Amino acid sequence: MSTKKVVIATNNAHKLEEISRMLAPVTGWEFVSLKECGTYPEPVEDADDFEGNARIKALAARDNTGLPALADDSGLVVDALDGAPGVYSSRFAGEDATDADNNAKLLDLLSDVPDDERTARFVYVIAAVLPDGRTLTAEGTMEGVIAHEPAGAGGFGYDP
Repeated sequence: MSTKKVVIATNNAHKLEEISRMLAPVTGWEFVSLKECGTYPEPVEDADDFEGNARIKALAARDNTGLPALADDSGLVVDALDGAPGVYSSRFAGEDATDADNNAKLLDLLSDVPDDERTARFVYVIAAVLPDGRTLTAEGTMEGVIAHEPAGAGGFGYDP
């Protein structure tokens, strides 16, 4: 059986590591990063939902490499903030914000919100686009509540 390549459409090293780890049990496929395929313009993620942004990135990667492509979009949806930060999760505190900046803004906005109203969910969507145009998507959510302060040193993004 020949090895087939799939490009994972992300420049985020953390996401690349997570996706590769999840897909490692799949045999007969080689997962490569965008950097291994060359460079191309970043697509504009202007969809109003996670699925739309995942599709935009996967289509751009497929169009620029000719390879089957996987892309994801994810973020935190906080009920007390009417769904924010949502698709703006990575840039919640501004375009050049760090994870710490985003977490600080989130906690500041929720500072007066009572515990029973701090409900939230993490939403994760992955899109696969094949060279022939077929597109598959999957979505998962993890329900939870927002703590009053960061805890733990593992992970990235809103993990603390």
